Amino acid sequence: MRLNAYLARAGVASRRKADDLIKAGRVLVNGEPGQLNTFVEATDRVEVDGREVAKQKLAHLLLHKPAGVVTTAHDPQGRPTVVQLVPNEPRVVPVGRLDADTTGALLLTNDGALAHRLAHPRYGVEKVYEVEVEGEPDDDVVRRLADGVQLEDGLTAPARARRLRRNRIELTLHEGRNRQVKRMLEALGHRVTRLHRSAYAGLTLEGLEPGAWRELEPSEIERLRTEPGPAR
Repeated sequence: MRLNAYLARAGVASRRKADDLIKAGRVLVNGEPGQLNTFVEATDRVEVDGREVAKQKLAHLLLHKPAGVVTTAHDPQGRPTVVQLVPNEPRVVPVGRLDADTTGALLLTNDGALAHRLAHPRYGVEKVYEVEVEGEPDDDVVRRLADGVQLEDGLTAPARARRLRRNRIELTLHEGRNRQVKRMLEALGHRVTRLHRSAYAGLTLEGLEPGAWRELEPSEIERLRTEPGPAR
């Protein structure tokens, strides 16, 4: 495991901040200064500022994110954060982001390899959203959502879209652009009034009230590691 990933999994700091610790010479591996390209084996001794650190147990949590909570570990504005809704130990961080006013499925973990896999565009992780909008989208809007919408950062990939009610649409994406759902609907003349992610990588919120969380089952973790898309 790369040294910055080891430190992140140990709960010392994020990978980026771990890199800063390493570059500052504050991290020793078997008594020698660690480098950014240092790999840590199970038998190695890792110290930060003279104190030995050890890997934390891996944790994989599914949270039903409520509205008004920000998807970050710390917020300079003092708003509540998603990490305050889950246990302090072991330290976990969110995979991806949801806007403060967006609710729904959010995965938090200290499994850096899995988080990277889920975030990588190559794997096209499936995300299902329920979207309420102003106005009443017609069949043409639903078709254009499915075919792709031209945004300032390019045409969106094909998606699945269906109308749930006169002003509510279910949209299934395999991309992860910033504010993508809101931008797609706004580009078609319908401002989003409520956005809820009902499923992420095949994980649903069944049995979870807003603000509640659960640990993933071993079978769910294994599926995400091998095929981080919809459940088969």
